[in-house]
Amino acid sequence: MSMLQDAGIYVVADLSQPDASIIRNSPSWDDELYARYAEVIDAMAPYNNTLGFFAGNEVSNQPNNTDASAFVKAAVRDMKSYIKKQNYRPIGVGYATNDDGEIRDDMAAYFDCGDRESAIDFWGYNIYSWCGDSSFTKSGYDVQTKNFANYDVPVFFAEYGCNQVTPRKFTDVEALYGDQMTDVWSGGIVYMYFQEDNDYGLVSVDGDNVSKREDFSYYSSQIATVSPSGVNMNSYSASKTAAACPTESGSWNAKSSPLPPTPNKQLCACMYNSLTCAPNADLDAESVGELFGTVCGLGDGSQCDGIAANASTGTYGAYSMCNATEKLGWIMDAYYQAQDSTNQASACDFDGSAATKSGASPSGVCADLMKEAGEDGTGEVTAQPSATGAGAAANGGKGESASGSEGAAAIFRPSYTSGNWQAVSLLALGLLSGFGMVLL
Repeated sequence: MSMLQDAGIYVVADLSQPDASIIRNSPSWDDELYARYAEVIDAMAPYNNTLGFFAGNEVSNQPNNTDASAFVKAAVRDMKSYIKKQNYRPIGVGYATNDDGEIRDDMAAYFDCGDRESAIDFWGYNIYSWCGDSSFTKSGYDVQTKNFANYDVPVFFAEYGCNQVTPRKFTDVEALYGDQMTDVWSGGIVYMYFQEDNDYGLVSVDGDNVSKREDFSYYSSQIATVSPSGVNMNSYSASKTAAACPTESGSWNAKSSPLPPTPNKQLCACMYNSLTCAPNADLDAESVGELFGTVCGLGDGSQCDGIAANASTGTYGAYSMCNATEKLGWIMDAYYQAQDSTNQASACDFDGSAATKSGASPSGVCADLMKEAGEDGTGEVTAQPSATGAGAAANGGKGESASGSEGAAAIFRPSYTSGNWQAVSLLALGLLSGFGMVLL
């Protein structure tokens, strides 16, 4: 980062990684992901060339998984709050979306609507509709420019560079940085720097050798010709209003309020330490997953209310943000406690997957937190985690990557430093860690 800073290169970093992200088909926002995201902020915030953070990239990518957006927006809320609590300088938190005609308008509205503490600071749009020698109108750039004309936060192309026609001549660069678009768009990030199997690379890498591909030359030539205008940050004043929240429909299934609760590792630890029935420590991830279905299917299922997380109904249990082991312990213990003395002796066996233990009696802060959570775990916990609440190891959130295009993020070199959101790029670097757009 220091080398990038010395070179005048600014960065937007992805808070997630392939094995630690909000998974679109089984979303959650838990204490381990909170720790991962907070640790990225801790690592990147000290650098003055860290421009912002992506809380997600293409997590909801079609109508049947729009509920996942509630969990991403909760991450936006909590990471914005974390930055303030740590007294870091103001650093924006945003999101990058795919170009899906059924959900793109609702997506843009959802992440921008409501209270500003939960809303995105910038919006990235992944668009590949300009292919070959297209045009402002043929590509649909004109439509999207009109759609975002009144959007109240900076918008930019978080990915662009269609490869259906090769070599890519990047004739859209002139439009993106021209008079038709610069009043609305803050430039864009070309996908991507390194050549991979998907054939989007600007350069090929073989060991220590880097060779420029034909696409690189075309892009370099195009970007060298643009000279966009912008608004100096000191002269800027917001004049637009936030979007209205989308209503639920066949293509949108995430309530705008409430959002999933803020992960609170201390609350989860207090709860888990108080249990008198808990899962065995040697259970693997597959067994833990299977046990959720088994335990929640017992009795009337109310033991699982405390871990419920339904973005379509806006129903979230107080312990829905705990990690999988903690949540499993909660439902096992809740079922165990609900049994009468005749059945309780065998109620904590679960085919040898759990055992009774001596639970700690909550006191002090633990008692206060658990009182807010309620005996059934359905209460609202208003106490927030401390500013250093990221303490867990950054290896949670196991699962497939929610990003539709791994390595899509980029680094951009600005051609001037006027203090605005206009991005002027020379190179786009596709990095697994998710570095992004240079503005300013």
